[in-house]
Amino acid sequence: MSRNIVDTYLTLMDAQRESVFTVLDGLTDAQLWERPAPKEWSIGEILDHNYLLMASSYPIVKFMWGWLGWYGRIKRNRPYPTEIGDVYRDPKFPQWVGFMWTPRFNPRKPVPLKQLKKEVRDLHTNIRLFFEGKDEDILGNLYIYDPVFGWCNLIVTLRIGIYHDQLHFDDVLKQAAAFK
Repeated sequence: MSRNIVDTYLTLMDAQRESVFTVLDGLTDAQLWERPAPKEWSIGEILDHNYLLMASSYPIVKFMWGWLGWYGRIKRNRPYPTEIGDVYRDPKFPQWVGFMWTPRFNPRKPVPLKQLKKEVRDLHTNIRLFFEGKDEDILGNLYIYDPVFGWCNLIVTLRIGIYHDQLHFDDVLKQAAAFK
């Protein structure tokens, strides 16, 4: 079993974020908050939604480590998955659940791109600092239940968050391309 999968996932998280942020450089605030169609989110709203989803799962992951880490240490010799398919690309995935992370900012309540970038980078830095150096055998044996994904260990939970970011980063790239 590969033993640096967490590092691989953290590198992917940082790389995909920074590649999208690079594309957004030069975008005006008006473009950042322009919705492509009624009832569709702007680039700014998508970035904030991504932030909110990761920010809501991060405390749960920290809680599991802090309160139930002992259980992961006991079970550390059991096999565990480190990969999951891109569940967000599955046509059966309930895309409508995004309303639970409705963006805090919108065209009527905008913030500069600089602020959105800082919030996402700060959160990702905290996620990185949390995961780095942790024993993958323990992370892989601590599970969280999600009504959509079922039981996912902390490594798979990280991967799901990265898939979610990429799903919406693809939308951001399409919208940004329309402005170029």
